[in-house]
Amino acid sequence: MNNRLMLLGLAAGLLVGLAASTSGAPLLLGLAEASAPAGDLFIAAIQMVVIPLVMAIVFAGVARLGDTRTLGRMGGSALGFIVLTTAPAVVLGMVSMHVALGFVPPVPIPEGAPVAQATELPGLIDFLVGLVPRNPFAAAADGRLLPLLVFSVMVGAAAGTLGAESRERLVGFADAVSDAFIVLVRWILWTAPVGIFGLVAPATARMGLTLLQSLAVFIVTVIVALFVFMVLVYLPLVTVIGRVSPGRFIRGTIASYTMGFTTTSSVATLPVLLRDAPDLGVSQRVTDLVIPLAASLNRAGSGLFQGASVVFLAWLYGVQVPGGAWVGAAIACFFAAATVAPVPSASIMTMAPALSAVGAPFAGLGILLGVDRIPDMFRSATNMTGHMAAAVVTEALAGDGE
Repeated sequence: MNNRLMLLGLAAGLLVGLAASTSGAPLLLGLAEASAPAGDLFIAAIQMVVIPLVMAIVFAGVARLGDTRTLGRMGGSALGFIVLTTAPAVVLGMVSMHVALGFVPPVPIPEGAPVAQATELPGLIDFLVGLVPRNPFAAAADGRLLPLLVFSVMVGAAAGTLGAESRERLVGFADAVSDAFIVLVRWILWTAPVGIFGLVAPATARMGLTLLQSLAVFIVTVIVALFVFMVLVYLPLVTVIGRVSPGRFIRGTIASYTMGFTTTSSVATLPVLLRDAPDLGVSQRVTDLVIPLAASLNRAGSGLFQGASVVFLAWLYGVQVPGGAWVGAAIACFFAAATVAPVPSASIMTMAPALSAVGAPFAGLGILLGVDRIPDMFRSATNMTGHMAAAVVTEALAGDGE
């Protein structure tokens, strides 16, 4: 896939959307809206292949390991990376928003802001119980990737204990299935420039500049904090532990960053991550296990966004928050980040517990929904960068090559 064509699709979508929004020209508005089905079709095609591709790759990767100690070493390293990067992301989001809001007057609430239906964050026990799918087929139909990942790991671990002949037969079948889906993904990616245009142009045209300007402080602060986080956390980890230079890492992730940025779904970027990870020195065994695991759990960008959003909404509504309540909100954001579905704007729907901790009204969620497209693109791309960083670091800590 030509990365320049993908970037061209992104630039063209932004230009057409902004021109339509600012000028109100019927021709430009019609062009932006008419391109929306192309974006919907592109996303649907990606989502169509993600679940079977992930299940086949994870099963083959785990079954091929054979030694469950290797599985534990790789998985433990990846999980440690996720925990140790998500926590500072939440704190950075809160601190950066506190600092930024100290220099600006209050932002008025836009009229007619939609009221979001917030979903309740499950407790720790419910979250753990929900990791085991009662019906894997139902989980697949609902698009719940994390329980399917657990199911695939368990079946793959069981297959790894079988005799060599039986294990190789199962692994060979899974490899053939994943190879077929990877070919299909390559075909889909050739339509990416058109699909990216169809995603970006209508969203930018509908949003307009008025709403963006009223919440400019929030949007800019989140974007800057996300870049600061990547520079201060991901790049040092990749350089010091992963032994991959920053320049090489950036070059190796530009295609998947662009995909995550435009689709606002890190899981939709999964095929590109799987393709590019070996170019950064990540072995196939680590790639097959860690990339899907990170795509299911690693949401540092979402955690940063949620931390910043809680501070912003409390400030917007004039809520006086005691220090202990901020600790509770940070913990809620940390666990919420792991439950974020890999779909656009899903981070907003799991913020209810954090808002409850500080006493901010749930109506603020509707305000965030109205302006979420741009922050969603940046935090999804940050999540994607974290997936690749997790693979590079895990390779250095627990990988043994091929």
